[in-house]
Amino acid sequence: MFGLGFWELIIIVFVILLVFGAGRLPELGTALGEGIKNFRKGYRDSKALDASPASDEPEQKS
Repeated sequence: MFGLGFWELIIIVFVILLVFGAGRLPELGTALGEGIKNFRKGYRDSKALDASPASDEPEQKS
């Protein structure tokens, strides 16, 4: 998994617990989940806007 071994992951989790504390971890997880959900929604919406039909003929001005 991204070149990280078991002990590296344990150290990362330990440092996160030290910095944020066990009480704030659920809040951080919720915020991270909402951020990912909003990013995906925004990405899908932007792709829907870009998928407008394009004509092969150039527009003619009158």
